[in-house]
Amino acid sequence: MLFCSCSADNEAKAETPTMNKIYITIGGQTQSATLVDNDATRELVAALQDAPITVTLNDNNFEIWGSLGKSLTTKNEQMTAQPGDIVLYNGSNICIFYESNSWSYTRLGHIDGLSENELRTFLKAGQNNISVTLSLTSSTTAIKSVNGNRLKNGDYYSLNGVKVENPSKGIYIKNGKKVIL
Repeated sequence: MLFCSCSADNEAKAETPTMNKIYITIGGQTQSATLVDNDATRELVAALQDAPITVTLNDNNFEIWGSLGKSLTTKNEQMTAQPGDIVLYNGSNICIFYESNSWSYTRLGHIDGLSENELRTFLKAGQNNISVTLSLTSSTTAIKSVNGNRLKNGDYYSLNGVKVENPSKGIYIKNGKKVIL
């Protein structure tokens, strides 16, 4: 992925949306999100190039949030996050909003094309222990073929091709075949 380069004297451009995407998968559904261009998103994309990141998020009456499992560079600013906004809080917590909230955050991006009601459903508003996978590819195109001989050990793999130690509800590959838990 390529980000536009921004000079230090053109600070405002560093926060403008780019056409760079990540994909968010919750409960077997995947939605794209457009990232802004800043240090935090470049670090997140670099981490996602190694492998998708799966986190457990909890509801907070206006967002789902939780530890990203790593710290990213912050550039906090007072803002009113809107439904669909994805932000970094305290450098290591990711927040995805289904309602608005004002606080000091580092903007990461915005989920594409969902209404507030669709966001609430997709983000499982009101629930806790929500398994969220961030990736650079949509799960529907990540596996192009399956070599069943190498996958007949009983392990579960996500549709992104990542081995899953403790699978929850969803669609997985096991013993070379698609299974639904």
